[in-house]
Amino acid sequence: MKDLIIAIDGHSGCGKSTTAKRVAEELGYVFIDTGAMYRAVTLYFLDQDIDLEDTLSVAKGLHSLKISFEFNPERKLSETYLNGVNVEKEIRSLRVSNNVSKVAAIPDVRHALVNQQRKMGEQGGVVMDGRDIGTNVFPNADIKIFVTADVKVRAERRLAEMKSKGEEASLEDVIENLQERDRIDSSREESPLKKADDAYVLDTTSHTIDSQTEEVLSLCRKELLVRE
Repeated sequence: MKDLIIAIDGHSGCGKSTTAKRVAEELGYVFIDTGAMYRAVTLYFLDQDIDLEDTLSVAKGLHSLKISFEFNPERKLSETYLNGVNVEKEIRSLRVSNNVSKVAAIPDVRHALVNQQRKMGEQGGVVMDGRDIGTNVFPNADIKIFVTADVKVRAERRLAEMKSKGEEASLEDVIENLQERDRIDSSREESPLKKADDAYVLDTTSHTIDSQTEEVLSLCRKELLVRE
């Protein structure tokens, strides 16, 4: 029996990445953070001062970077590497957050990363989170979850995460960043953020990470039982 392909999409700050990691760990699946891939590209483009309007420069930039994930046994999670360098902290900065949706909206960037994501997950046994996993990357995923939450709650979560890593920002700035990212992600022409017709909606406004993880795991267990 082929292992499941689990697609978790949704807005920033809903806890979808943390939930996806825990679900993957519980099932013994591979977790693939597609958002980290777009953030790594954004970091590279910013550092190299690549003009996002210059198609040739974007193509050259994509050709010059390599994104990989390595498991950190001390932190018990996979960390993002850009051209062999650990950039996990850098890609979570507000500087990257303020630009990632613009980079992710570029068709060439999406095509390049979607191809990589499909190769990573085609054999199943993966939990993949992002913006267009259930609608574009794996429209035939076995489980599709769409995660959402109140924007203020999302901002408070994101701010707490940033402060835990020594980054400073105001709640107002984080709310503004999330709202702008939502607008860009949902209105872009190339693979916009939207709920797949057959996705299960999970509103995490009043959820703890434990409870939302258990809700997703319950759906997965039911699917696995059906397949036995």
